[in-house]
Amino acid sequence: MEIAARTTFFLLFVNVIFAHRATVSRAATLNVGVILDLQSLVGKMAHTSILMAMEDFYVVHGNYTTKIVLHIRDSNADNVQAASEAVDLLENYNVRAIIGPQKSSEATFVSDLGNKSQVPVISFTATSPTLSSSSVPYFLRATLSDVAQVNCIAALIKGYGWREVVPIYEDTDYGRGIIPYLVDALQEFGAYIPYRSAIPVSASNYPLEQELYKLMTMQTRVYIVHMSSSIASTLFTKAKELGMMSEMYAWIVTDGIANIINSINPSILDAMNGALGVKFYVPKSKELDDFTTRWNKRFKQDYPNDPPSQLGTFGLWGYDTIWALAQAAEKVSKVDDIFHKQRHRKNSTCFRTIVTSTIGPKLLDEILHNKFRGLSGDFDLENRQLQPSIFQIINVVGRGSQEIGFWTAKHGIIRQLDQNGSKITNVNSMSDLNPVIWPGEQYVVPKGWQIPSNGKKLRVGVRTSGYPEFMKVERDPITSAITATGYAIDVFEEVLKRLPYAIPYEYVAFDNADSGSYNDFVYQVHLGVYNAAIGDITIRYNRTSYADFTLPYTESGVAMIVPVKDDTNKNAWVFLKPLTTDLWFGSIAFFIYTGIVIWLLERRINNAELTGSFFRQLGIAIYFSFFADRERVDSILSRLVVIVWVFVLLVITSSYTANLSSILTVQQLQPTETDVHELIKKGEYVGYHNGSYVGDLLEELGFDRRKVRAYETSDDFADALSKGSKNGGIAAVIHEVPYIKIFLSKHCKGYTMVGPIYKSEGFGFAFPKRSPMVNDFSRTILSITEGDTIIQIEKKWIGDQHACQNDGAIASPSSLNFKSFSGLFLVTGVASTSALLIALVMLLYKNKHKIRNSISRVQTQGGYGSEHANRQNQERELDYNQARSMQVIVPNDLEDGTCQQEIEISIEFTSSGSEVQPSPNFASRETPGNNLLCNDKSA
Repeated sequence: MEIAARTTFFLLFVNVIFAHRATVSRAATLNVGVILDLQSLVGKMAHTSILMAMEDFYVVHGNYTTKIVLHIRDSNADNVQAASEAVDLLENYNVRAIIGPQKSSEATFVSDLGNKSQVPVISFTATSPTLSSSSVPYFLRATLSDVAQVNCIAALIKGYGWREVVPIYEDTDYGRGIIPYLVDALQEFGAYIPYRSAIPVSASNYPLEQELYKLMTMQTRVYIVHMSSSIASTLFTKAKELGMMSEMYAWIVTDGIANIINSINPSILDAMNGALGVKFYVPKSKELDDFTTRWNKRFKQDYPNDPPSQLGTFGLWGYDTIWALAQAAEKVSKVDDIFHKQRHRKNSTCFRTIVTSTIGPKLLDEILHNKFRGLSGDFDLENRQLQPSIFQIINVVGRGSQEIGFWTAKHGIIRQLDQNGSKITNVNSMSDLNPVIWPGEQYVVPKGWQIPSNGKKLRVGVRTSGYPEFMKVERDPITSAITATGYAIDVFEEVLKRLPYAIPYEYVAFDNADSGSYNDFVYQVHLGVYNAAIGDITIRYNRTSYADFTLPYTESGVAMIVPVKDDTNKNAWVFLKPLTTDLWFGSIAFFIYTGIVIWLLERRINNAELTGSFFRQLGIAIYFSFFADRERVDSILSRLVVIVWVFVLLVITSSYTANLSSILTVQQLQPTETDVHELIKKGEYVGYHNGSYVGDLLEELGFDRRKVRAYETSDDFADALSKGSKNGGIAAVIHEVPYIKIFLSKHCKGYTMVGPIYKSEGFGFAFPKRSPMVNDFSRTILSITEGDTIIQIEKKWIGDQHACQNDGAIASPSSLNFKSFSGLFLVTGVASTSALLIALVMLLYKNKHKIRNSISRVQTQGGYGSEHANRQNQERELDYNQARSMQVIVPNDLEDGTCQQEIEISIEFTSSGSEVQPSPNFASRETPGNNLLCNDKSA
């Protein structure tokens, strides 16, 4: 009995243990649905990755009490099938999370189901930006939105200088979703999309081929391919057959293709050679290398009949998604709701039977807050999708791809990264990136556009100008062929010669040349009548709204043509005009000053010429400053002063003579009008060329419409100008500078140009808006205008620009002012003053003994006692008077030697305390005894 009791107890214990384990096992199960297109390469890749993620996760986390159970379904690339599978999983398998679906169009409906049932839907392949988590909060994107890559693509377009691109995309939610964002990114730097090529998913080879033929008829040669790999394979195969994978073409594939580029069939890769690609950058790691090796083996086991494939980014995102969901499931509280529906399983796809998950909100919250480092990098779904990081730029070469560079939102396009994804090498230009092999095995960057090779020629609009020198159009009466000649034609054809490619073209005459304006002519380009319009077309702001212009090939500006008049000054005082008033008075002042200095210097040595009255002597001294060579100047210092002054006088005289000659000759021809505003005030009549925008400009400047007259030819202008404003003609012609040059080449005599009075941009060629030819034409025009070619063209059609002396503004000779000669006056002033000071010092030095004795006598007399103050004061006064007048007899230099002069030395004393300060004062006078004799000689 005891043995039986023990046996019974043991069996009961075993039953309890097994029951407990079964309960625990049942409580730790979380059903998860997986919806993939298992027939596609991405679906197969993700399927293998998901299965390996399940195995790896629970090997690492064997102690976890909650385990997810996968229910994998195949959508067969059908939206309805994907929706049906989702309903089945929700209703019959009570899944509390759905991984997938694979396509964006499938995810649109499935995400609504998840939102209704509060079941998180996590897709790592649906990249369309139309899937917004704001409207369906239970939809999570474990991948990047297509919006993340558009800035990288736009940076490539900008870097290579392309202005037009054509997107080729599949006509689905996935394909269409990226287009608005791509347009915005391109418009930020001036590029645009002239055409959108939407390819139906069901398109066969023939409609696809027809679409490619259509693209070949367009100018644009840069294409952005955004579609699934299956459609892209057919597209590139046909493109290669049609010769579109050759030079002059550029192809860029988005990350949907680039992420699996190494798994595409080798024959397809051969067709894609030269294309660029943009894909998500996955940082290298040892874990990734180990997993890649195991994945390659596992994929061969799962799909032994498929060609070898390499692990792509979508497979890594699928792997990290399983880990994120498994970690969140472990953190969610286990409640009976998880298993309640399993006991009542039934086959139903009715929406009404779908029950709301009570753990959905908590499970969603755990997924959103779960951050870890996965095989693909940082895995963070806090914003309900992965955050944009780094994109890798690749080049399809041979049967694989090579790295060209990287792109980050912070640094733009860069060349290299370190292992941590930090920036290493920036680039200044696209040539700093790794070399790119373009389609056709070319290393030269395609220019991005080409004249279609379908037999069509560039239709160039031309019209006869009012000045045939610029443009003359003739039509052959028999063949109706158009021929055009002129300045503008020569420039246009020279541009075509210098372009690095050939452009077939034909001239098309403007039908309404007689009545239509130039605005109408340019507008034909906007309407598509012409591919370009050339001629004397002024670049104006209003015209840029419907056409793009090249750089101008002529001078710019609006000026006046006015008659010239003989303006020879008949005034009797014209000789005063060469010098300004301040220069006249300054010269006279220095004349007088120099004469006084010479008089003082010569008077000191008794120059025989300086006799007579004071004014006579001063006049002679001033006369020396003019004609020093005709009179005798004895003093060395005087001669120095005279030499410097004669040099100054020579410079002033020469300048005066030159300026007076200029006034009496060059200034003979002067424009009758110099200011356009004076014409308005006087109410003068002015003329302009009929049909020109200058007529509107004159009204803007303030001219009365009744005072403005239109003319057709340069002869009409000349006739009206000759009559004058008061005789039925005009006072001035307001015209553009290029036309004025032609007028003056014919009517040089009697007319001149004044201005420019208004700024304009000159003449240019008009092209359709955003035409890629504008940049090439502008660069070529710049090379022509900087060289000798444009000069030769002007001489051919306009003539020698220097033949007419009236061409250009006439400037009146200006009077010479004091400031112009201030340096010369400074030199002569310093020379004269220095000579005077030197003479004074020499005189003091010569009489230093007499001055010293006089000063000593005064100082010794100041030492007596106060008791003899009265007597000393009398003696001091006597000595003071004696010292004030000391006479020095100086013999005269005259030949007879009989006349003598006295130099009186006066010393003034000023008492300051006990000191006496002498102050010498020099004066000369004749001795009484010789007064008569001196007077006789002076007579």
